[in-house]
Amino acid sequence: MVPLDKLAQITQRFDYVEARLNAGGNPAEIAALSREYSELGPVIAQINAYRRALDDLAEAEQMLADPEMKTLAEEEMPRLKARIPDMEQALRLALLPKDAADARPAILEIRPGTGGEEASLFAADLLRMYQRYCERMGWTFEIMEEQFTDLGGVKELTAHIAGEGVFARLKFESGVHRVQRVPTTEAGGRIHTSAATVAVLPEAQEVDIDIPASDIRIDTMRASGAGGQHVNTTDSAVRITHLPTGIIVTSAQKSQHRNKDMAMAVLRARLYEMERDRIAGERSADRKAQVGSGDRSERIRTYNFPQGRMTDHRINLTLYSLGQIMDGNLNEVIDALIAHDQAARLAEVE
Repeated sequence: MVPLDKLAQITQRFDYVEARLNAGGNPAEIAALSREYSELGPVIAQINAYRRALDDLAEAEQMLADPEMKTLAEEEMPRLKARIPDMEQALRLALLPKDAADARPAILEIRPGTGGEEASLFAADLLRMYQRYCERMGWTFEIMEEQFTDLGGVKELTAHIAGEGVFARLKFESGVHRVQRVPTTEAGGRIHTSAATVAVLPEAQEVDIDIPASDIRIDTMRASGAGGQHVNTTDSAVRITHLPTGIIVTSAQKSQHRNKDMAMAVLRARLYEMERDRIAGERSADRKAQVGSGDRSERIRTYNFPQGRMTDHRINLTLYSLGQIMDGNLNEVIDALIAHDQAARLAEVE
């Protein structure tokens, strides 16, 4: 059973936050309280539902002592008792510590791995898969930096994704995605194995990561790349080098001012993720994340085209619906990853 005193503390905090919001205050305080209020709202709903379920059960137990109500109570008791475990489970999930980055937009990076041109073509397929998933979710997908091969493969791509719960649903996509199929360039019909690397980073705000001007070097340059219509012939491209870490970020859209903003956003996201990794490592040096380390070198998924299947190796999930998955139907696998993560975290606190 979930401790009722803990539920009372959460309810008191919610009432306090609500009262402070109604009282008004400075914009920064109101913004912080509004975020906390929205985060506590679903938890309070689960607490109230759990309490109602306990009250209904207690009321039915009292009715057992009344001869006129005993039969009705005996009929209701099994149903009421059966509800309690489900309510407790839902409440435990609601009480799990939230990842502070879950509600943030995300920076998506896709690069080809081993496999030459076929790896670049697969990276392009992953780009389309994520674009279609974002369309289905009603999210915005803005390409920040792109380089293509002559055959339309992706050399390197960075995109910004915004919407409700973006990072929460995409954060388990980081890692090596492997493909097994017959390349269009293969005359002998042999199955090849190649790979592409995906990284999903939570967008960081300036308040999260302070980057002194002395820590960066900004260069403007003429953008270049293969693939006729993809070549930017202006001098608007921006390259930012973070001197302490050696991280280099480029953006080559039409507006030089916009390029600087986008490149800084990517740099902040990478530095923010490095800090998140450092803190997580200090918290538990010998423990990997529930569904993988998020390391870009870790193979997380295989897309087998001849067999029409996708396998996520972290949770041993195999789905024979590869066509739909490549068309952006990712919810089944993402839901399974989230459920696995929740189960692992529940096991830690129990």
